[in-house]
Amino acid sequence: MPWSGEHRAFVIERFIECGGSIIATQRAFRIHFGLGRHDPVPHHATIKVWVSNFRQTSSALKKKSPGRPRTATGPENVANVRAAIERSPRRSARKHSLALAISNRSIRRILHRDLKMHPYKMVVAQELSERDFETRTNLCRDLRELPNDDVVIFTDEAHFHLCGAVNRQNFRYWSDENPREIHQEPLHSPKVTVWCALSRLGVWGPYFFEENGQTVTVNSERYCFMLENFLRPKMEENGVENVWFQQDGATAHTSRRSMAVLRELFPGRLISLRGDLGWPPRSPDLTPCDFFLWGYLKSKVYQHRPRTLLALRREIARAIEEIPVEMTVKVMESYRERLNQCIRSQGRHLSDVLFKT
Repeated sequence: MPWSGEHRAFVIERFIECGGSIIATQRAFRIHFGLGRHDPVPHHATIKVWVSNFRQTSSALKKKSPGRPRTATGPENVANVRAAIERSPRRSARKHSLALAISNRSIRRILHRDLKMHPYKMVVAQELSERDFETRTNLCRDLRELPNDDVVIFTDEAHFHLCGAVNRQNFRYWSDENPREIHQEPLHSPKVTVWCALSRLGVWGPYFFEENGQTVTVNSERYCFMLENFLRPKMEENGVENVWFQQDGATAHTSRRSMAVLRELFPGRLISLRGDLGWPPRSPDLTPCDFFLWGYLKSKVYQHRPRTLLALRREIARAIEEIPVEMTVKVMESYRERLNQCIRSQGRHLSDVLFKT
């Protein structure tokens, strides 16, 4: 039990009066504080320590331990950590801890408290070449100069796998014993291939590339079939004019047959490799399908954890149908801001968009 200063003072006084008899001191302690036979009293070793401390300090209070000197976060280690961070700012705090022989906790205390540093996340972006800068800048200038009445529809395909994505960080099995549970996944998860078009008018789609209920690879023949039997009726149904069509440089998109169909559908208004406006490679940050649509759809589709391809198709169609036109209008406003940022950065990565300040 915790002993107070009064307990310590009484024990020391009685110990001296009893001529150093520990048993007599314990008996007097029990009587004075009204303790029963089985109640705890100070141990003989404890009494000796109290008396010894009293003779050294002339005090009955608990002697404060000097403890281990706090040198881990001293000026020398702060300087060493600063130098290590300046040399290798991408190295983790744990690796710096091992290299400097300083505990991980002390390293983090120095970084936060003394150096006022924060572990900022790096953004992963596709590598751009010197040639890309000029082509990206020129395209953004051309797109920005289009009349306000013109409609640009951005198109692309994406794969939706049935297994979705597993967050292994939170993938746990709670039990009092290890059940040795194994989560099995197929090497090639069943998937659907979806084509969509996005503009300020909304989202057109989904169109699934499949034959006899089975997902198929997008080739020139199937792409042209989609253009003729899905996209053309959509345009006639909506009665839109002055439409620009954008696509990336996939082989199925830019084959002679595909380009012939697209030039007939969008004469003088094709944004593509070898189109009326050339679409630069390595530019997913400029197309709303990549920087918005696919990520948004997958976040909605996998919330309901579809178990079959049929259920997956239904969830995709439902998620697209629930996208309001007001949302796509805002996306296109963001797209125009990205054009301006790309021009300001001379075709380089959109740092003002990637890093909010």
